Amino acid sequence: MATDNCNIVASVIFLIIIYLGLFGKGSDELENGALFIFGDSLVDAGNNNYLSTLSKANVIPNGIDFKASGGFPTGRFTNGRTIGDIVGEKLGQPYYPLPFLAPYSPSRNILHGVNYASGGGGILKATGTIFIERLSMDTQIDYFNITRKSIDELLGTTKARQFIMKNSIFPIVVGSNDFLNNYLLPILSVGQRISTSPDAFIADVIKNFNQQLNRLYQLDARKFVIGNVAPLGCIPYQKKINGLNETQCVTLPNRMASRYNAKLKTLVLALNKTLPGATFVLANVYDLIMDVVTNHKNYGFETAGRACCGNGHLGGIMPCKPGSSMCLDRDKYVFWDPYHPSEAANLIIADRLLDGDTKYIFPMSIRELRDL
Repeated sequence: MATDNCNIVASVIFLIIIYLGLFGKGSDELENGALFIFGDSLVDAGNNNYLSTLSKANVIPNGIDFKASGGFPTGRFTNGRTIGDIVGEKLGQPYYPLPFLAPYSPSRNILHGVNYASGGGGILKATGTIFIERLSMDTQIDYFNITRKSIDELLGTTKARQFIMKNSIFPIVVGSNDFLNNYLLPILSVGQRISTSPDAFIADVIKNFNQQLNRLYQLDARKFVIGNVAPLGCIPYQKKINGLNETQCVTLPNRMASRYNAKLKTLVLALNKTLPGATFVLANVYDLIMDVVTNHKNYGFETAGRACCGNGHLGGIMPCKPGSSMCLDRDKYVFWDPYHPSEAANLIIADRLLDGDTKYIFPMSIRELRDL
């Protein structure tokens, strides 16, 4: 109980630092628009701190390199900044988008963006039940609807709609848990895999995601960045449970991710044609991370197969927590823990999505989308 209280105090201190702008640049509140971030633990900025969930990262040594908090764990599932944090910084955002569930949230700070992402969350409501509580995409959109009404109250209906449609970007990084913690989870999915083919499962995920994106469009979202699913078979956790060595990747998760990504690309292309005024940008996270994993030495990493913080073979057992083994040079590891990239890897990913070519970000970069 004492540890939980310390974690909550640390989180509130961090939030106060953010909202006072002690690490950011001063800026007119509407100048750089806003980032409304949706997804899972890859971009969770602390929402799970306020849930009764087994998926939490508000314990040391998580956040050890997060300068904005002085190394306090904030609920980010990495050693430093997430991709969403880095993208916001480089687009000139004065503050990190606040977690929707955070108790300290001055109203006008929502004009800099809000983070709705939740570790363990997925596109399907059934995804992540192993963690007990988590925010599914449907719930995250419910919460954005609350934010949307608050922006109307702050700016007036006409100005609010213009702000959302022209000045706001909607990054969405979701889908991994629908495979790792749903269809491919051994203790939950045996029966489902017998009754549901991979293609049928993927079709159901795409159908639900299509409905969710259309719902966001109805709430005036127009500029979307949709991340596809990474090569799940290359994370240390999958290598560990499948008995592979450091240089190998598990075939089935990668194959399912690739099949899902192909359907997702088709969906994104279709939405760009059918939803007037909307621009959907596809972030090819799969190929980008696969390139980093395959050619990690060219990027300055020593390993792409072992977790910096974890336990057991390749650090692939259990999330990072007090007592876990931790590497000394965190910038030399592609993976921070059994599931998530290190800040060093997140920096590479964010830079490619911000200003990269169409191999990794299509049909335009995030910066081009911002200026559209």
